[in-house]
Amino acid sequence: MAIAFPMVDCCLPDACAQEAPPSSAAIAQEAPDPSANLTNSLGSWIWADKFFNGQTCLFWQTVDIPRSVSVKKARLLMTVDNIYVLYLDGREIGRGAEWRELYDYNLAPLMSPGRHVLAVNAMNSTSFAGMLLGMHIDLADGRVIEIKSNESWRIVPAGTRGWEKATKPADNWPKATIVARFGDDPWRETPIRVNEMPTPQPIKLLFWQTGWFQVVLLTICGAVILFSFWLMAQLALHKKERLLLQRERARIAMDIHDDLGSRMTQLVLHGEVAQSELPAESSMRSHLDRICQEARDVLSTLDEILWAVNPRRDTLRDFSAYVCGYAQEFLKPTAIQCLFDVGSETSDVVLDLPIRRALLMVIKETLNNAAKYSGASELLLQITWRGRRLAVVVQDNGKGFDPKSGTQGNGLANMTQRLSELGGTCLVTSRPGGGCRIEFGLTLKPSRRRRFGWTWKPNQTPALTDETKGEQHSHEILEANDTARQ
Repeated sequence: MAIAFPMVDCCLPDACAQEAPPSSAAIAQEAPDPSANLTNSLGSWIWADKFFNGQTCLFWQTVDIPRSVSVKKARLLMTVDNIYVLYLDGREIGRGAEWRELYDYNLAPLMSPGRHVLAVNAMNSTSFAGMLLGMHIDLADGRVIEIKSNESWRIVPAGTRGWEKATKPADNWPKATIVARFGDDPWRETPIRVNEMPTPQPIKLLFWQTGWFQVVLLTICGAVILFSFWLMAQLALHKKERLLLQRERARIAMDIHDDLGSRMTQLVLHGEVAQSELPAESSMRSHLDRICQEARDVLSTLDEILWAVNPRRDTLRDFSAYVCGYAQEFLKPTAIQCLFDVGSETSDVVLDLPIRRALLMVIKETLNNAAKYSGASELLLQITWRGRRLAVVVQDNGKGFDPKSGTQGNGLANMTQRLSELGGTCLVTSRPGGGCRIEFGLTLKPSRRRRFGWTWKPNQTPALTDETKGEQHSHEILEANDTARQ
């Protein structure tokens, strides 16, 4: 808003010409007459001790508001020959670029009790240079604070950081120099206009902009980072422990194969040689034959233990191959024909030792029950892998039984318990004369080795596997088999 300004040749009173205290103007007891001319609140034209074209001058002053009283009005009038930027407590309040006009600021919303810092970044384009300022503050208790441009202002050296909100002056900040009194040469012209500037409002901080929230957030972030490092350290430690365990398993498997296996083989050979040297009617031949058979059974048991311990056989593909071979060998002496439904590309998913051991035990128990009690002519062994769900089905066309009769003994209960301990299921479907179908289901958790996309093998470089391709292929084969059976 533009306000017509009267042509008045106004000079400062003698009291105003005296040097004010370095910190701020004194507090008067009574407010001046509101009808007094606006220029009465202005000080003198001030600048550095020297001026030149293109010069920048940084002015600094403090304003102390008593803590026990509030501010009713706070008006600041100023201009600079030629350009200025006004700061209050480090915040930019306004700009101006015409020395013949006054700029009027209402700073009451920002003048809370305490110390405030007025700062002006002034620039002289050419010829004379000066800053003219006057600030009038009315307190709620009737007292008045006046700040004028005079020698109490400090000149801040160029390049000083944070000077706009420094609450104390440095020792190397000289006092301002009065270039001319208001109305004297070379600024004899009275300001031609008063420009009312927009009233600045206090900056409202949202809760996430407050210091306490930022401290809490930084604390949480630090705790999360530390926890992440701890988890990474634990993961590296577990990975190393697992690697050492795999190496130990490989060593044990090698010792079993090279030491116990060879010794038992030699024992069988020696028994057969001794048996061949005895007469046919000798009673020792039957004893030696039994000893040799027991040694062969021990060798078979050692092969099973070797398969379970050997880390080279941890994948589902190796498990499927071993189980199919075992079923074929076990049912060979019987009249049961064994059919296998296993994908040609069984997944390379890793089966931990407890899982492989439990599945092998329940499959052996199922095959044993089928051979003893089912009277079946065919038996289907199906191994499927879909997603992370492993399903093993053993189904025969025998005489079946009633699962609710309770006459099946402890075998089914033991199988159910083994699977439940691993989080799996055992589903028995049977009826008299309708055969028997037993399905073992197990959802596998991602192995640490699979998380890193490789399967560990002794003395080999970790290699990437295409698990997704194997899962898709198994799914397609399972659907094709279901269609063929229907």
